[in-house]
Amino acid sequence: MGLKILTEHIHIPGINTFEVYRKHGGYSAVEKALKTMSPDEVVEEVKKSGIRGRGGAGFPMGMKWSFLAKPEGVPRYLVCNGDESEPGTFKDHYLMKNIPHLLIEGMIVSSFALGANKSFIYVRGELMYVIRILEIAIEEAKAAGFLGKNILGTGYDLELVVQPGGGAYICGEETALLESLEGKRGNPRNKPPFPAVKGLYESPTVVNNVESIANTPWIVNNGGDAYASIGIGRSTGTKLISASGNVKKPGVYEIELGVPVEEFIYSDEYLGGIRDGHYLKAVVAGGSSVPILPANLILKTAGGEQRLMTYESLSDGGFATGTMLGSGGFIVMDETNCIVRNTWNFSRFYHHESCGQCSPCREGTGWLEKVLYRIEHGQGNERDIDLLVDVAKRIEGNTICPLGDAAAWPVGSAIRHFRDEFEWHIKNPSEATRKGAVYMPENVLA
Repeated sequence: MGLKILTEHIHIPGINTFEVYRKHGGYSAVEKALKTMSPDEVVEEVKKSGIRGRGGAGFPMGMKWSFLAKPEGVPRYLVCNGDESEPGTFKDHYLMKNIPHLLIEGMIVSSFALGANKSFIYVRGELMYVIRILEIAIEEAKAAGFLGKNILGTGYDLELVVQPGGGAYICGEETALLESLEGKRGNPRNKPPFPAVKGLYESPTVVNNVESIANTPWIVNNGGDAYASIGIGRSTGTKLISASGNVKKPGVYEIELGVPVEEFIYSDEYLGGIRDGHYLKAVVAGGSSVPILPANLILKTAGGEQRLMTYESLSDGGFATGTMLGSGGFIVMDETNCIVRNTWNFSRFYHHESCGQCSPCREGTGWLEKVLYRIEHGQGNERDIDLLVDVAKRIEGNTICPLGDAAAWPVGSAIRHFRDEFEWHIKNPSEATRKGAVYMPENVLA
């Protein structure tokens, strides 16, 4: 396999402990940054690296850091988003559980760069055992002099706090997360002002994903240019992919951005192909919120070019024929999967998780769920398909946060690429509701 930045040492016994992590080069980036670099120099290396946020949006991390306001006498905060509630995504959980000191080292380096003296790791409350792992690792780092007052005698102070969330998907949105951290209901805020100007406790704040922050030690140790040389074009570095579904080898994979999608699915190096006796039907490439693509469009673009695991290649063709890398939740479906049932399941999730603050999302997600339910359960009519498209369009772009878009995009793309399957459900209700029944086009080739 290619270069490993985050997972090179993850299988070493005891790597979750300070002693073993330190023996394998751990915390060398803290020493280098705090003793030989200025905060601005660390920010500059992150900018040079070209790393884009690994939580889903893909916004350049260094640019986000450079937006942070620095008013005199006002504290600044770094908040790590470890909520990871996107269905199909479990990479951050994997990192925090197995190599917690990598995240903590990243938090120290990043907090130093941003001038933050108190930082937070926000983890969804269902992962309480992961929270305990992080807390133990923090105490180990503190005992070794890498956290607390006057770190390594450099005069830099940092307090690091792990905060459990309440288990709400909406708190994966950065401003809802900040509201939750402040002890309020996790409703997204109107922007502007952006968190970089007025975030946690109305102070300048940067919110980054676990995977994003875990990359910073490597960037500090090896340089931003070295990181930028990995990958293709603006998709630099490596990416953790949470692979699940009907493949032979599901799990978390670290890939160099630019690996062909076909190679990722079918090579023994990665997923090992579709389970025996079955064939690829569709893929959700970046977590449940991104458009689903049928087999022909996930392997090649509409123009016939090989589809690559990059931000640009996966989005080639826009939403008409493309999708998004998103959070890297790569869900593979074979011909036994029902697209209508899958779409209904996603809609149930988004309806349940809507905070209810915006009426298009509050009401629209409910309508999506209800209409998909009746199609899946043999009660649909021919007008329902166009009704779903209309409701999705009325949600998209009309909410404070992207949850509305996340609910609309899977529905719109499923109908766009698998409309015949929805029509079959409506025209053949008795067959569609038979246990185990799945639509099989006459011209499909196994």
